[in-house]
Amino acid sequence: MRKLASIQKIWDVVPIENADAIELVKVLGWQCVAKKGEFHVGDLCIYFEIDSFLPVNEHFEFLRARSYRVNPIIGEGFLLKTAKMRGQVSQGLCLPLSEFGITGNVGDDITEQLGVKKWVVEERVTTGGTTVGKLPYGVPKTDETRIQSCPELLNLFSGKNYYITTKCDGSSHSIYLDDNNEFHVTGHNYEYKNDGKSSFYEFINKIGVEERLRKLKADRGYASIVLQGEFCGAGIQKNRLKLQNPDWFVFTVIINHERVGLHELVDICKVLDVKTVPIDEVGDNLTDKYKTVDDLLKRAEIKYPNGGNGEGIVIRTTVPEKCGSTESGFLSFKVINNKYLLKNGE
Repeated sequence: MRKLASIQKIWDVVPIENADAIELVKVLGWQCVAKKGEFHVGDLCIYFEIDSFLPVNEHFEFLRARSYRVNPIIGEGFLLKTAKMRGQVSQGLCLPLSEFGITGNVGDDITEQLGVKKWVVEERVTTGGTTVGKLPYGVPKTDETRIQSCPELLNLFSGKNYYITTKCDGSSHSIYLDDNNEFHVTGHNYEYKNDGKSSFYEFINKIGVEERLRKLKADRGYASIVLQGEFCGAGIQKNRLKLQNPDWFVFTVIINHERVGLHELVDICKVLDVKTVPIDEVGDNLTDKYKTVDDLLKRAEIKYPNGGNGEGIVIRTTVPEKCGSTESGFLSFKVINNKYLLKNGE
């Protein structure tokens, strides 16, 4: 789970040119605009990540003019988004521990204690359908950790083979043939029914991938197989790839409940005649080329084929490695394009 609110240490304070009242403070791999003189290097603070939805109380009232929202799912509160102030990108919010009467250690997760929630947006009906339950056993959520939230992940890639893919902007959907040979179709959180109300189910039926998946499973003797990808196109989110027809870009394959590596993923997608997400770069030592989080943020400034700002990139080891520090449970992370965030108000 993401630590939307946590105790962190200020590791740098940087002046902003021609700014008398504000300055930059740096936490983990993030930077935030703060009141001048409010923090010094080494101070502890409460850091609230972007996408945090802060409760309505006196601590956050100063955010009302620019951040107040009413959400049909989680109620009212204050939404933290990427912002630009005096030419500087600010992502998140740092406040002194003393304002909340909180003590603790660096890294302590105080999200629930402060009533902070993750901002959620209802998926468009056209990409959903009739739900028949939550994700079935064997289909994990498709979450990735942002590198700024865990910058030490970069060091863990030292000396390892890696690959970089484009992060396609759409809706996460998976297909699954389980150990009992039952076929499942899911979104990010729920399984869907094949009743003509799911545009993704309609797409899967149209391309006939279920039959090919069953044949592959039988031919290779798999007990189970999952394909997870991003469903993109008109009517799906905001179709920032500007696709005229829906398409699905696979980024994860799981066989017998184990994630496969890059080469097997490409092979399976080729056999099934489905697309992978664009594989942009393959290398043998990530830290030789990208030494800092800032280097990765520059690398993430991609464009989609239509010329619009791409959402960013995802970086994984070529052979999957378990990692307890990430949301996915594997050594991988995402780097979101700041130009995309600013352009789209995120």
